[in-house]
Amino acid sequence: MVMKLSVDDISRYQKDGVVAPITVMQPSVANDLRRRLESAENSFPELIGPEKRNNAHYLLACLDEIVHREEILDAVECLIGPDIVLTNTVLFIKEPNSLHHVTYHQDATYMGLEPQTSLTAWIALTESTRENGCVRMIRGSHRLDIQQHIDTFGEDNILTRGQQIEDVDEESALDIELEPGQMSLHHARTIHGSGPNKTSDRRIGIALQSFAHPSTRQVHGQDYALLVRGSDEHGNFTKGPRPDAEVDLANVAFRDRVNTRLSEILYAGAEKQRGY
Repeated sequence: MVMKLSVDDISRYQKDGVVAPITVMQPSVANDLRRRLESAENSFPELIGPEKRNNAHYLLACLDEIVHREEILDAVECLIGPDIVLTNTVLFIKEPNSLHHVTYHQDATYMGLEPQTSLTAWIALTESTRENGCVRMIRGSHRLDIQQHIDTFGEDNILTRGQQIEDVDEESALDIELEPGQMSLHHARTIHGSGPNKTSDRRIGIALQSFAHPSTRQVHGQDYALLVRGSDEHGNFTKGPRPDAEVDLANVAFRDRVNTRLSEILYAGAEKQRGY
């Protein structure tokens, strides 16, 4: 492993629950990945889109390359060790001049993973700025317990349940502005959200959510994951396949099965459910 994070980076993560920006690829590489992703979107809209945004890495080679990128895993290893599983990915795409936003929440609230020591890597394939709705983190909030969340199911809220924490103190919020090819890492309990995209270009990011040690367990029963580095001596997750083509149609049924299970986990206890 290359020590991708410095001692100061690790200290910041431990103190703030977030560290950024971390450069994991050149902008030209990120731009090419965006091109390949958008090509797949255009060719297979029924497989990849607003209601098919979860776990597309099982289908798309471009996203699989991100999931297994050494620079990303080197940084994650600095924080959780050499044995790493990845449970899900989410495409967070905000269209130009849209009202889509993400209310303040903690990932650990609904992911069902114990212990709550996993983390999310958020990789920018386009610029992520204040103007186009970059992620905002509440520094130090990972040291809190899980806060009360209210399900809003807001029409323009791109979270599954529109879940939100009320009365968030935004004075400690940090805008995570990223260039294409940069990422942030945040703890599963770090409170975060993002505003709408007020620009004329798409804002494209992919959340690798969550990276965890293989000893982590799903409290709701069966769950799926990829072993992306090291070894797994615990067997708590059913392992998924990697795509063998640019768009691997042979993996569609598996991806759909994973997403059905993910919905059961994310919507546990909810009064209703939407299509993602």
